Amino acid sequence: MSNAANEVRQFTVGEDDDGVRLDRWFKRHLPQVGFGTVSRWARTGQLRVDGKRVKVDDRLTAGQQLRVPPGGEDKVRTQRTRRELTPEEESLADDILITRTKSALVLNKPPGLATQGGTKTTRHVDALLDAYAGDDEPRPRLVHRLDKDTSGILLVARTPGSAAFFSKRFSGRSAKKIYWALVVGVPDIYEGEIEAPLAKQPGTGGEKMHVDTENGQPAKTLYRVVERAGNAAAWVELQPLTGRTHQLRVHMAAMGHPIVGDGKYGGQDAFLTGSISRKMHLHARRLIIEAPGGQKLDVSADLPEHFAQSMEQLGFDPALSDAKPVATPKPKRTKAEEKQAAKQHAKQYRKARRGERKRRAEPGGKKRGRK
Repeated sequence: MSNAANEVRQFTVGEDDDGVRLDRWFKRHLPQVGFGTVSRWARTGQLRVDGKRVKVDDRLTAGQQLRVPPGGEDKVRTQRTRRELTPEEESLADDILITRTKSALVLNKPPGLATQGGTKTTRHVDALLDAYAGDDEPRPRLVHRLDKDTSGILLVARTPGSAAFFSKRFSGRSAKKIYWALVVGVPDIYEGEIEAPLAKQPGTGGEKMHVDTENGQPAKTLYRVVERAGNAAAWVELQPLTGRTHQLRVHMAAMGHPIVGDGKYGGQDAFLTGSISRKMHLHARRLIIEAPGGQKLDVSADLPEHFAQSMEQLGFDPALSDAKPVATPKPKRTKAEEKQAAKQHAKQYRKARRGERKRRAEPGGKKRGRK
């Protein structure tokens, strides 16, 4: 986009801005132009879309040409300055980048690195994002999170428009997230769905969750045992169907099979004896999500060193799984629905029997008896 403010500017509406309101487009791409200025330009006909007058609440369509008059910048403007990263930060940002598209950056977050900053947390992914943007590009934005000790795929949006697009896919649960985990012991049932509402555990300051069947928020997880190491441990695939805090960790602990290394929810029972690492063994292995323009983004992330070593020591073969999502179980019928289905089946059966008797009664029809 042009930075010139003293001449008429022409913009093409991008695919990730399809359907956005005109005033919202300005907030995304020309935040220095206030709402009052945009309203005045629209009211006086200075703003044009494909040569026609528009209103501030009109919605734009990808491919349209937007004419913006000169000027309009606020007298006091906060200019975003690119944060200077240390050589170590630059190297880390380069190492964790899996792929880059027009709309997204896909990172392989290492364990121990927080997604965002907080009290006494200065080393985090959000602090590295300036490494991925040029001087004339918007700063990339986080659209979801991973726990500090969870490794794997983290999607970062490159523009405000794509951030809104991806956020809707995550909140709408259309994004498929597949995790690998090593758990203590082996579940009796190898494949199924865990449905256990979760809430913040009282007395923990909101830092810990627990199963609360009365007041918790709905939480569902699909799981599948890929391989077992005797009765000591199992390698499982996990697919969260909801996005509650610490959902996978709480659900596996509630099953009696805490994730290896998760002392917060499994206590001392979460650690295996021998040389198996005491770090968390939970990894966001694969993400499948729709991207702006209708294409699918399908990416996988390699295991961190400690997880890969534990897999090898336990004799697990990574080739046994391609981390594809487990098929979502069909919803269970209610008693009323089962009764209605039984009635419909009986009706169809009686109708078929009547037709069969009618055909037998017709001339030339088959009759029972000796030949």
